[in-house]
Amino acid sequence: MHNAGESPAVNLTFLEELLLLCLDDETGLLRPAFAPWLDTAGAGALLMDLALKDRVDTDPKRLDVVDKTPTGEPLLDEALGLVAEMPNGQPIDAYLAQLSRHGEHFRTEALDRLVERGVLKVKDDRFLWVFKTRAYPVVDGRAEREVKRRLFAILFDDEIPDPRDVVLISLVSACNLLPMMLSADECEHVRDRVETIRKMDLIGQSVGRAIRDIEWSIALTQTGF
Repeated sequence: MHNAGESPAVNLTFLEELLLLCLDDETGLLRPAFAPWLDTAGAGALLMDLALKDRVDTDPKRLDVVDKTPTGEPLLDEALGLVAEMPNGQPIDAYLAQLSRHGEHFRTEALDRLVERGVLKVKDDRFLWVFKTRAYPVVDGRAEREVKRRLFAILFDDEIPDPRDVVLISLVSACNLLPMMLSADECEHVRDRVETIRKMDLIGQSVGRAIRDIEWSIALTQTGF
């Protein structure tokens, strides 16, 4: 569904959708609060797309590459190649770690793709006249609005979500993005719904555990223990 006079939003990967939600609409910069876990979340987004395209399969203890055929999506094919280099059947966390090592590269590629599609534009600047910064202001907000529309439709409806919507909710929940989009009362209202949906997705649960581990490590560093 889209507003009158708008063409449908482009089809995006989960990584592209996640980045759109993490960008500050005013500055075009990724919100600093998300920096510590964005590599892991991005890795999870890539694995989720590969799972939906039947390239990988999971159970609570392992992930297997079941099809090495390229998807035709450059980001996903690069991720598939990295995952396929590893021995099959390891815990999901091991594959998340492998892709996370290339997190900055995947983010840059995804943002550049959004620029190519006319969703974002590039704005280079200097911080203190020395440090180069790159921002990605929104040019066409339809893609971001469509992602949010899907989120709200899933959260405030009792219908069984389709697999792609299950994955999106899992990612957004693991990254604690809902408080940015909903009031405190609304977050409380959908809490049980979110937990029900999260249990449907194994990779999303693994992303959530990895993010919590990162947050714990940061907390220990800050307190000096």
